[in-house]
Amino acid sequence: MTASKPTARARLTQALAQRQAETADRWVQLQREREQYGRSAAEDELREEADGLVAALGEGLAGDLPIDRIVSEYPPPPLREAVCELSLRRARAGTPPTATALAVLSLKEALLEAVQDQDLATGELFELALMVNHLLDAAGALSFETYVQGREEIIRRQSRQLLELSTPVVQLWRKVLAVPLIGNLDTARSQVVMENLLEGIQTHEASVAIIDITGVPTVDTSVAQHLIQTVKAVRLMGADCVISGVRPGIAQTIVQLGIDLSDILTRATLADALATAMRLTGDADDTPEVPKLP
Repeated sequence: MTASKPTARARLTQALAQRQAETADRWVQLQREREQYGRSAAEDELREEADGLVAALGEGLAGDLPIDRIVSEYPPPPLREAVCELSLRRARAGTPPTATALAVLSLKEALLEAVQDQDLATGELFELALMVNHLLDAAGALSFETYVQGREEIIRRQSRQLLELSTPVVQLWRKVLAVPLIGNLDTARSQVVMENLLEGIQTHEASVAIIDITGVPTVDTSVAQHLIQTVKAVRLMGADCVISGVRPGIAQTIVQLGIDLSDILTRATLADALATAMRLTGDADDTPEVPKLP
């Protein structure tokens, strides 16, 4: 009885098992020729990526999953993990997403070269090429999606860091903290202000917190609500809160909008707020006198 011919998948699996290192080398060479990698990527990094991805591809082909699920299956199979890891690494390196996807797609050429020395009929070669295209098209789409998600996460993390840097909590005096705000106060920034201020109150055991809005250009209903929520949170921590920097224009706007800040202690300047805070803490008598100029 004549043995059945191996399938295209079996032929590719066998070729990868025999020429895995050569296929990885060829893929690295193709990427270098077409500059489909991060400019900061070293040769050993590219080779490590290639070895890992080609090995994961061979493992996926040798498994039981259908071709259309080797990349998309959950929990993630080795090939999906390798593609996602490559994409995230290149996202951090600043490689464009299109270049990352094209790098994954260029593996097609290396795979087809790995089986070119096998005796394949036209129909078998066509079937194998379709399988390789289907598999790596899915991998290329996954790399693009993962790259975009990775960049979005990096941008969110950097934005969070910038928000924290733009809302520092400063210790002005014993048990007195201040948050000088500059620029617009939106929901995300208000949340950071509240979190940093509450953490500062706990860390320094502060009893008075000053929120200085001298650098806030306008105060509308939304900004006022954010300030009120922050004041309430500070009070729940057992501390008093003073809002300073209430300029005439801002005071008029608050009155015109009908915003009730009557139960919140406000001062015109940060210096006035600090003096008030020191009276609240009982440290007013400890303030060093400033010598008068002759």
